[in-house]
Amino acid sequence: MSSFSLQNLFKFALFSVVFISMATLAFASFQFRVGGEGGWTKPTGNEPETYNEWASRNRFHVGDSLYFRYSNDSVLVVNHTSYTNCSVSNPILKFKDGDTVFEFDRYGFFYFISGERGHCKAGQKLIIRVMVHPAMSSPQPAQSPMEDGGSNDDGDGWDSIWGPPPHNSTIKQAVASYFMTALGGMLVIMYLLM
Repeated sequence: MSSFSLQNLFKFALFSVVFISMATLAFASFQFRVGGEGGWTKPTGNEPETYNEWASRNRFHVGDSLYFRYSNDSVLVVNHTSYTNCSVSNPILKFKDGDTVFEFDRYGFFYFISGERGHCKAGQKLIIRVMVHPAMSSPQPAQSPMEDGGSNDDGDGWDSIWGPPPHNSTIKQAVASYFMTALGGMLVIMYLLM
């Protein structure tokens, strides 16, 4: 095989690895569907788990997002005090389009409640703890639920903030993207040394 064709083969392999690395990085985040098929609705008491029980089984990272599907309702992003008191009067953000995607842009705690009268008190509320990726720089943390005098359990299924790692995780995707990026970098260095 001539050096020209070997060099072309190497360039093709390098391009392929870099392309796959970028594609892996683009898909490293995960979109979680709040409420499953039922969507974001006022609990009736027949649900298999609360919104916070669902959240405690999942790992959320910066770049992940929540998908809220609902009708005749809204999603409010609130602080811990408004979450605890089900106060809809001063939300940080309000969505009412029926198909809301909320992307986590920092680590820490996020609080969501329904904006409809009586829905939050019936259990239509959610706490999400967004984890820090080890490879990330230090973005600003969100307020801890303990900073407003909260407790580890408001009686809503959020028993342990620091529980064991849930089964549904985006960690494997992140590790794969880091590996592919490192592999691509090594190939670039090898190419430059040729």
